[in-house]
Amino acid sequence: SALQINLLFPVGVALAALLSWGFKSTRWGLILRMAGDSSDAARALGYSVNGIRIAATTLGGFIAGLGGASLSLYYPGSWNEGLSSGQGLIAVALVIFARWSPMRCLWAALLFGGAGALGPALQSVGISEGYYLFNAVPYVLTLVILVWTCSPRRSLQGAPAELGVAR
Repeated sequence: SALQINLLFPVGVALAALLSWGFKSTRWGLILRMAGDSSDAARALGYSVNGIRIAATTLGGFIAGLGGASLSLYYPGSWNEGLSSGQGLIAVALVIFARWSPMRCLWAALLFGGAGALGPALQSVGISEGYYLFNAVPYVLTLVILVWTCSPRRSLQGAPAELGVAR
């Protein structure tokens, strides 16, 4: 039972590879990157920057919704209050840590997932001392990574050039 893999895991791995390839090697990937890096260039070529950004955000929200649905349906089998408990903060830290790269995001998700599984795994083998400390590992890791990546040299490295630019 411990080694069973959720069906969405290989789908997520394939999706990360597909998105990574798509962002670098296709016309829509170039247009999407252009809308994030240089809205003036995208507008000059006749693209609706707001439309592209809304479509990208909608697609990202859809994928996040699939993750949330699988979280509530696969693990406990029903919705419980506090089920996602801080996963949003971890997801934001994961994207920043991965520098907006789908493949690095996959590896970062595995790192955060392993940190999150540490507490229950140790408890299942009989180590119950410090159980709450082990459950705090993903959140502590999130804070450490956010502080580490907030240095002036690294803070927006790899991010879309117009991230946070108000016009």
